[in-house]
Amino acid sequence: MLNNGNATVRLATHGGDVETAVRGLGWDWCVEDGCANYVPGEAVIISENEADKLLEAADTIYDMMVNAVPDTLPDEFLKILAIPENLWQLVRQSWNDDRQWHLYGRFDLVQTSEGPKLLEFNADTATSIPETAVVQWASLAAAGKKDANQYSGLYEALVEQFKAWRMLNEDLAPALLLTYIGASAEDETNCSVLAQAAREAGFDAHVCPVEEISISTEGAEKGVWAQIEAEQWQQFPFLFKLLPWEQIAWEEPELLESLTLLARTRTVTIANPAYTLLFQSKGMLAWLWKAYPYHPLLLETDLEPISGKYIKKPYYGREGQSVQVVDKIQVAKTEGEYDAQPQVYQRWCDLPEDKNGYTYQAGVFWAGEGCAIGFRREKGIITNLSQFVPHVVEG
Repeated sequence: MLNNGNATVRLATHGGDVETAVRGLGWDWCVEDGCANYVPGEAVIISENEADKLLEAADTIYDMMVNAVPDTLPDEFLKILAIPENLWQLVRQSWNDDRQWHLYGRFDLVQTSEGPKLLEFNADTATSIPETAVVQWASLAAAGKKDANQYSGLYEALVEQFKAWRMLNEDLAPALLLTYIGASAEDETNCSVLAQAAREAGFDAHVCPVEEISISTEGAEKGVWAQIEAEQWQQFPFLFKLLPWEQIAWEEPELLESLTLLARTRTVTIANPAYTLLFQSKGMLAWLWKAYPYHPLLLETDLEPISGKYIKKPYYGREGQSVQVVDKIQVAKTEGEYDAQPQVYQRWCDLPEDKNGYTYQAGVFWAGEGCAIGFRREKGIITNLSQFVPHVVEG
């Protein structure tokens, strides 16, 4: 991908009817609205060495994050990361219970001539699962490159993660409810891929909008319930929620209180667990830099403005919203709803660029280990609407 030490992206022609290829595999819903920003026609070329370094970076950074967290999760640490106080109990409970399983997350990395560097980690509700796990893999067949190499093992890794979660909680019936915000076709598609992986791992899996579930904390109906057929409801001891923990804490405190009680009584186990918010908080980027100053995988990050050019990010910003680029003065800013949040200040790092002026960010999925790579590109700040580009590994 990088040419002679310069951040220049190499591209290959990568045409073909991707939609037909995906439908031929029986994954029709992967090419509906949820993957509308997939880009056929081109693929990023990276070397095997570069691909290996990206996956190794994900493994190393994950271990660094785990090791940097104080075991007792003191109040001061949770305050530095701006963890909502009504989540403290569940965060601590999940952190200290090995049965609470982190299924997956996505590292956003920048490739430089010095190797990969961490931009941020979506540890809680990462999306781009259909594009990374299914669509880009099918793009090889569509482009007539069935023998080409690609690091797209997310689906297989998810199956293994679901198996581990089920075995760690053998006292619970393997019935899994996967929930999303009903207005989001993209989230529904992501949950559908996760549900398919869960079924292969031995779960009875059901997908539905979070607005349609029922939760009881008392009596014979204590638990999480969903309607699976007309007039037929089922209890689910396993819950996956594609709904951010901080959003639940801020906007649905009664729901959080119920989930905390149900988790404490082993009525339900939840993924991703509440402790993933420690990694999700952009405050962790500053905490990591303090714990591992000048580590080659990190960019300098602080809770106060730093010298030179930097990017200012809200702690719990999403989809590239409310991000500012500052070089003595504000250079660029994306609009968004997160301006009032606490901010971190991260050293600016130029993204690799192609000959047409698109810049590229590597999304590296972690599911027990680094397992898959995908790329986003944009002329400007990368957001959730930026184009997804598949990759091909050479050498």
